Amino acid sequence: MNPSEIALVRAELAANPRASEIAQMRSDSDKRGLANPIAPDIVIEPTVAGGVPAEWTTAPDANRQRAILYFHGGGHVIGSIDSHRHAVAEIGRAAGARTLALHFRLAPEHPFPAQIEDAVAAYRYLLEAGFKTENVAFAGDSAGGGLVVASMVSARDQGLKLPACGWCISPWTDMESSGASHIDKAEEDPMVRPGVSEFMARTYLAGADPRHPLASPIHADLSGLPPLLIQVGAAETLLDDSVRLARVAGAAHVPVQLEIWPSMVHIWHIFPRLTAARRAIAAGGTFIRSVMDGRPPILARQE
Repeated sequence: MNPSEIALVRAELAANPRASEIAQMRSDSDKRGLANPIAPDIVIEPTVAGGVPAEWTTAPDANRQRAILYFHGGGHVIGSIDSHRHAVAEIGRAAGARTLALHFRLAPEHPFPAQIEDAVAAYRYLLEAGFKTENVAFAGDSAGGGLVVASMVSARDQGLKLPACGWCISPWTDMESSGASHIDKAEEDPMVRPGVSEFMARTYLAGADPRHPLASPIHADLSGLPPLLIQVGAAETLLDDSVRLARVAGAAHVPVQLEIWPSMVHIWHIFPRLTAARRAIAAGGTFIRSVMDGRPPILARQE
């Protein structure tokens, strides 16, 4: 790890205070994402997946028979295809697969469970398009990381055969913010300010039970889910969301790898200047390739 790199990211975040009004938060999120242009060899194709706006990104060496269904972060309140395009494109490159980034509905206009409905609809779209389940992976960050697991549970309960694997990046899995890290790490993580996750949870749930298993996957029965990779930073407010998810998954006999990356903040993958971001994306891509190839997943080296 290069401590100077994460220090620079921290300084940039500190110099740009976050808005508190949802429309401005959405605009700022997209602006930050678009500041990272995609590589010129990436092909972008807008589409509609099961009635949900979406976007294919394809690197030159991608196996067109393999797809990663990607769910962006943003607390189910902000975030979009624009805010995550660069990271999604590089995730697809690392995995050697096409990526289908989903622009699922957001709260408060569309509260829980609209996002899960959109995710499962997009998965059905892939299956109807001829993708084999062993060639599909789910991936997502923050709220999208929780959506990876929740949508698998929903798909399973609807009788669908599940995808090959899931990659959860800094997943948000507890709508009550009950993990100790929400307090212990509050001063370390500049990405999730105190009170923000609670505000987004209230907006997302709109009165629904915060312990509903599809809202907070740490309360779900995860039996029968495919292998999961969970990556989280050691400096994250949501650290315990990942640790608890790994415990629940493991206790349900789901193959799970939990990686805690030293010094990293929430969804560090979106900062391309970070060596750790590139390594984490490479590790996630290797995980997906390994599972789809029928080989034991390879653990990441973080030094």
